[in-house]
This record gives sequence, C-alpha cells and structure tokens, in this order.
Amino acid sequence: MGAVTLTSDWPPADGPLTVADLERTPDDGRRYELVDGVLIVSPAPLIPHQVVLHELAVLLDASLPDDLAVVPGVGVRMSDTTELVPDLVVVHRADLAGQRLTLPPVLAVEVRSRSTALFDMNTKKAVYERYGIGSYWILVPDRERPAVLAFELRDGKYEQIAHVVGADEFLAQQPFGVSFVPGRLVARLPR
Repeated sequence: MGAVTLTSDWPPADGPLTVADLERTPDDGRRYELVDGVLIVSPAPLIPHQVVLHELAVLLDASLPDDLAVVPGVGVRMSDTTELVPDLVVVHRADLAGQRLTLPPVLAVEVRSRSTALFDMNTKKAVYERYGIGSYWILVPDRERPAVLAFELRDGKYEQIAHVVGADEFLAQQPFGVSFVPGRLVARLPR
C-alpha cells in the first residue's frame, strides 16, 4: 500500500470535508469520493473493469436518444458534503456544463470490483436513491457468471427490476429502451 501525500493542512480539522476539499486530493489514479463529509478512497480500476465499462458505453451510446449522453467517471455533486463518481452515467446533454454534474443523471452504472462491491450495493445505492437517480445498474464482470442487477426508483425507493446472468438478455425500458447480454460485455476479456 502506498502513501498519499497531501498538503500539511489537509484534511481540514474544523468539520466534515466538503466537495471543495476534493479539489486538494492528489491526482494519483485513485477515486476520491465524499459521503456526508466522509472521504472514501478507492483504488484505480483494473483493466477488466475498464474493458467491460467501455463495452457498455459503446452499446449504450448506440441506443441513446439524441438528448442524452454517456459520460464515464464524472463527479456527481449531491450536496456540499456528498459527491460520488459513478463508473458511468447517462445524462441530459443540457446538464453537461461545468466540471461535475449537479443534477441527477437518468442512469448511474457501477462495475463491481472486489474492493468496492459492498460500497456499490449498499452506500452508493442508498445515496443514489436519496438523490433521485431514476435508474441504477450494477454490472458483475465475472468471466464465468457475468450479470447485471438493475434498480428503478419507485415512490422514492429503489426496487430491483432485474437480475440477468450470462447469456440471458437484459431488456431495459427505463430510462430508455436498450437490451444487451451480460456475457457479451465480458467476451473480450482474456481467459
């Protein structure tokens, strides 16, 4: 495990961290996020994660209505003390001003990894739900058993609407019509 070098007066000692404090985190490939003022640091994604993310981004981009855009790895500011970085979001093109998103995307996607699996399924899911992100998908890039878990907001709470595995087809109606087979997202991964 490597050391993180920060300026001597960081983190601030006078209260919870804010999104403004994230500007002072090192550019070291790690992902720095905040949940209610608590700093969450994740390792840089590995190559299989990035390959699966790219495959999904290409697939989604081909199915999007003209007013939506696919954006990987962008900060979503939910409050002064909460900012998460989904692996991929789908947003209204009109919301793409600035360095981070300040309005809820229509879809947030996380590619599960060993280091973030519990965080994605519990904390991130709860924060995305609270922030009003209409659709949330978790991709499981397991070469032998790839899957997608899909959640949609219903009456302010996420409801799991799909758990599709392997060669079965995932068909989404929300936030736009798209279908894919989880197994195809991992097909180009080395064995």
